[in-house]
Amino acid sequence: METQKYILKIYRGSPGNQYWEEFELPLKPYVNVISGLMEIQKNPVTREGKKVEPIVWEQGCLEEVCGSCSMLINGKPRQACTALIEPIIKQTGNNTIVLSPFSKFPLVRDLIVDRSIMFDNLKKVHAWIDADGSFDRGFGPKISQQAQEMMYAYSTCMTCGCCVEACPQINNHSKFVGPQIMGQVQLFNANPTGKYNKAERLRPLMEEGGISDCGNAQNCVKVCPKNIPLTDAIAATGRDVTLQALEDIFDLPGR
Repeated sequence: METQKYILKIYRGSPGNQYWEEFELPLKPYVNVISGLMEIQKNPVTREGKKVEPIVWEQGCLEEVCGSCSMLINGKPRQACTALIEPIIKQTGNNTIVLSPFSKFPLVRDLIVDRSIMFDNLKKVHAWIDADGSFDRGFGPKISQQAQEMMYAYSTCMTCGCCVEACPQINNHSKFVGPQIMGQVQLFNANPTGKYNKAERLRPLMEEGGISDCGNAQNCVKVCPKNIPLTDAIAATGRDVTLQALEDIFDLPGR
């Protein structure tokens, strides 16, 4: 019985020199895109029989937690570790799966891009909690179950870049910080300790590239691997930024 095959068509190369290469691989049960790339790495020979350099990509946890294996799979931003080959073939009716690097980030090589801008934008909004000396104050206030559930949803963000890749507002002409920032602002502002830096997180979002640059396309929530309610975060952040602006204008005490 002939072994069923599938093809990985990969857009690879370095900045200014990108090209397509195809690799034919045996279809095995439960194989994912990462497994296919690892097979190519062991024997990097194209369908035409040409020996080439191994493909390079990023991977870490292999269980959709680290966010490092983000790429475009058949044009959709997603995690390669949870992209199973068989379901993709059944869904598309095509045994060729197209892989390419994200287009909204600087290309490093092959399927690797530089996502540093996402981490730089997290720094802009103070996306952490200052806890120095907090151990001297004893236990913090209780957090309601509802608030815990909301915070947990936002805490699952992997900074994978899928929402940024899908967002039409992210382009060479925009400084928009991206949808994931809004979720992290909501996460840390909901924390009893983190809320003391609330204004510090909201004020940068009043500037160019902030919340007003969001076009509300809602692509972000459709592609998020963790199903984070990013549109809820965007709406809540828009309201919070408006209230913060009023407080600043009229010199009102913080909420």
